[in-house]
Amino acid sequence: MELEQLEQYKNNQKTRFFAEQYELLLRKKDEVLKMSESEDDSEMKEMALEETNEIDVQLDAMKKQMDEILEEEKKEEEFPNEIILEVRAGAGGDEASIFAYQLAEMYQKYAEKQGWQVSKVSESTSDAGGYKEASFEIHGKGVYKAFRFETGVHRVQRIPATEKQGRIHTSTASVAVLPLRKKTTLVVKDDELEIEFSRSGGAGGQNVNKVETAVRIIHIPTGIDVRSTAQRSQQKNRERAMSILLAKLEEKKREEEEAKYAAERKDQVGTGSRSEKIRTYNYPQNRITDHRAGKSWHTIETTMAGDLDDILTTVEEFFDKDKSKE
Repeated sequence: MELEQLEQYKNNQKTRFFAEQYELLLRKKDEVLKMSESEDDSEMKEMALEETNEIDVQLDAMKKQMDEILEEEKKEEEFPNEIILEVRAGAGGDEASIFAYQLAEMYQKYAEKQGWQVSKVSESTSDAGGYKEASFEIHGKGVYKAFRFETGVHRVQRIPATEKQGRIHTSTASVAVLPLRKKTTLVVKDDELEIEFSRSGGAGGQNVNKVETAVRIIHIPTGIDVRSTAQRSQQKNRERAMSILLAKLEEKKREEEEAKYAAERKDQVGTGSRSEKIRTYNYPQNRITDHRAGKSWHTIETTMAGDLDDILTTVEEFFDKDKSKE
């Protein structure tokens, strides 16, 4: 192993211990070799050779283990195991907010089936009991890989409960999936931030309503603002809001870089209007259509209950196939 490569292992927190053990084994092997060179006894030389061979086996196994750790870390950097999922009501008033709430429920139910952890970061509810907007933190192996193509505008066609004449209404809600990466090259200066504190609403006991624990951070250069209200302390809400802000800035940077090579991004959330859709949920026909993959499913009830595997797999295969053509 090259010295430079060993230093790489030592500089990584996950492989540092193994790298130090690797170094000890190298020294031990060197000592055994020096001792064997000074010995005239052929039997002792043979024993030394056996020991160095055993050490080589240990070294190979340890190097393989460190390489596997780094490869797993590389995959996790590409597909983090932590995301922020945001839903926002689009066109359609109260019906859009109800649909946004149902989409959030759908993703939460799917996450629960996968054994992932879901926690609410912030929410703004409508008079109809739906979401004007809400964000959730989801932890779990493969979560970003599974949800990364859900970003976009989702359209629902159905007869609202308040519709007396039986007319089908069309509403939209937008979904954004933000990966929370452990490594970031972005540097945000304090003077670029405007931070506001307020009282959190909703459940959580007296403390959550009487103390200013809710945090809103505005990134002045871009105008991006994020909120965190669900944590019980101001510090934790501030930390969570900062991590979301960094994720949004990373996403903005990625979009700008992609825009240099493509005039139109396929995964753009857009403005939430009816025309900018990636998927339609048609209740009267019990049909869900993904407009990118060009496929439909007659499974609205089970899909909204969190059975998303077939849809997620189909969309992923479509994008993988599309990417291979480039």
